[in-house]
Amino acid sequence: MLAESGGARPYLHPLHALLLGFPIALFVFALFTDIAYLRTAEVQWTNFSAWLIVGALVFGGLTGLWALISLALAWRSPARRAVALYVGALALAWIFGLINAFKHSQDAWSSVGTFGLILSILSAVLALVAGWFAHSISTVREIA
Repeated sequence: MLAESGGARPYLHPLHALLLGFPIALFVFALFTDIAYLRTAEVQWTNFSAWLIVGALVFGGLTGLWALISLALAWRSPARRAVALYVGALALAWIFGLINAFKHSQDAWSSVGTFGLILSILSAVLALVAGWFAHSISTVREIA
């Protein structure tokens, strides 16, 4: 195994990585459905976006909780700055997603607009950035 040979191993636990995939995918698809709504004015797209955002918030909350625990455990690690950036990007994505969920709960004709689209873009980009940081962090195990 690579970790036993003193090399770098992935930072993320496989279940943590799986949970992180949900907010990334759901926020990005919510952005796509917002764009589809702005192009077609079909109300069902905004309903679909609202459900995608709720799913991203649920899984993002679980992932964020796991990430906070990881940050506490990695506080003395050399990777703590990268872990803090990951947690920060994930938290910002979640906050913008929550505001976006409130925006999408309005009447269908006013739910997306420019502000809703900006919130969707910010949520999607920050979720992708969080995924980038999370998957770029590696830890090194020394052989005793």
